[in-house]
This record gives sequence, C-alpha cells and structure tokens, in this order.
Amino acid sequence: MSRLARGLLIGLGVVVVLLVGAWFLLQRPDIPYATLEQRYGHADSQYMDLPGGVRAHYRDLGPRDAPAIVLVHGFSSSTYAWNGWIAALAQDYRVVVLDLPGHGLTRGPLVGGRDGFGAVVDGVTRNLGLTRFTLGGNSMGGGVAWVYTLDHPDKVERLVLVDAAGWPANKPSGAAIFSIMRMPLGRALLKDIDTRPLIAQGLRAAYLDPRLVTPALINRYADLARAPGHRDIMLSLQTGPRREARAADLSRIHVPTLILFGQDDRLIPAADGEKFHKAIPGATLIIYPGVGHVPMEQIPERSAADLKAWLVSHPPRS
Repeated sequence: MSRLARGLLIGLGVVVVLLVGAWFLLQRPDIPYATLEQRYGHADSQYMDLPGGVRAHYRDLGPRDAPAIVLVHGFSSSTYAWNGWIAALAQDYRVVVLDLPGHGLTRGPLVGGRDGFGAVVDGVTRNLGLTRFTLGGNSMGGGVAWVYTLDHPDKVERLVLVDAAGWPANKPSGAAIFSIMRMPLGRALLKDIDTRPLIAQGLRAAYLDPRLVTPALINRYADLARAPGHRDIMLSLQTGPRREARAADLSRIHVPTLILFGQDDRLIPAADGEKFHKAIPGATLIIYPGVGHVPMEQIPERSAADLKAWLVSHPPRS
C-alpha cells in the first residue's frame, strides 16, 4: 500500500471516529413528563384522560358562560403559542387551548395519524360540555381545524385559520428541519440527537424577527420534543397520510370563516391563504405585510384585535 493510500485511510478513520464521537455526544434521552410539567406547566394547566391512553393537557380560561373559542397549535408547538391571544380574549370569551398528542404536555399515542388529532379535539370539547364553539388553528392546527369543521359541521359555529396547512406544497419549506425529516435517513438521525440548531433555524424562519427567537423559546421547543414518545409521533407525521385541501371539499364549509396569513410566511406561502379564501364561501381574508408564520405570536395585539372585531361582526349562523 502506498504512503498516500495509507494516509487517506488513516484520515478516513479519524473522520469516522470523530463522527461517531460527535454522534454519542449529541445523544439526548427523553425528559420525564413530571420534569416537563414542573418546568412548562401553567398555574391553570389541567389534564384529561381520553380513550386510547391519551392524557390531554389543556387550559380552560375566561367566563364559563361566555362564547367558547378552541385553539389548536401547529407542528412541534404547544399551548404557549396562544398566550398573546389568551390575554386579549379571555375577558370576553371562554378560551380553551390544548396540546395535541406528540406535543406539549399531552401524553399518549397518536392513533390514526393526523385524523387522531380531530378525535382529541372532539374528546376534550365533548368532556368540557362544549356543544358549539369557534374553532381556530395555526399551521398544522389550522389543518386540524378545517378538517374537523368538515367532519363535525354541527359543532363548529365559526372557523379561524391562521397560516393554515392543507394545500399541496409546490416547493420545499424554508426550514431545513422539515426537509431532513422527510428523508428516512434524516428521521433516523434526528430521532435521538440534540436538534437545537435545526430548531433554532426553523423558528427563525417562522418568526422572521430574530429577537423573538430567544434561548428560552428554543429550549422549550427542544425540551418538549423530548417528552417520552413525542419524537416518534412528530417524525411519523412527515410520512403518514394526510387530507389535502380541495376546493370542492372546502366549499361545504358554511360557517363564518376568518383567514389570517403572514405575507412573508416562509413555511406556508400566503398564496395558500388566498386559496382558502376563494374556496370557503363568504370567508374573510387578512394578509399581514412583514409578518411570518405565527401572527398570533409575532403581532399578538394586532391579530387579536382583528379577530375580536371579526367575531363581533360575524355572529354564528343559526
């Protein structure tokens, strides 16, 4: 063997050793739920046992006799996403926010893929005695909201879609972590390692304003993703079946609908908001220039004020 070949082999061996060492250094175990509940639970956090072994985390705020608004977070997010809106809405409305399986402080499996999210929304609202309510969701939670409205037209009296998911993607997302999760090798690599750098990049793509992407925000996303079972669920969502938005289906939604979209959303294009607006009869569309994927967090006062004004001017249809 030549000296050059021997040197290359030694160099390759060193690289392999370094990569293996880095892999072990990046390993991150699960964080027990008890620890996460102590760290990220709210003073008003409540838990509800549902069929299938799900223990749902939710918050139920505002007057119990007021009109109810149920809000569903997006992928990898949690009830924290709605803090700005809760502050603005809970004086006049009963506001229920919940964590979906694989997210936040909700324990248990996700049965039936994304369709299982609707079952959790239905279980929580049913057990709280909510027979009619306004349903809102952001991103993946927006997809849950419009699907639930189609499946339970007797329960949803108004629909609010905030940068909602559903239409087929024409180009890759602006967050690298989603591209990696779509590859089998990428999912295998992400399952057990520290993903903070990728989480930070994804949050910066969502929030646009880097000042909002604080170390505390990154840590919360990273920690909650390490709840037992959460990583498996979140990775499975990248390959499982999903109901795509179709104009013919959405045309069957006949409740007042508000569509809010950040014009500069890097994860779901604002053009998708236009599609929802065109497909849902009588829908109202508000586009926010200079705003990204999470208007309820980036501009909470302004977006909540728009929502409250719309709620007043669009009473539920009998």
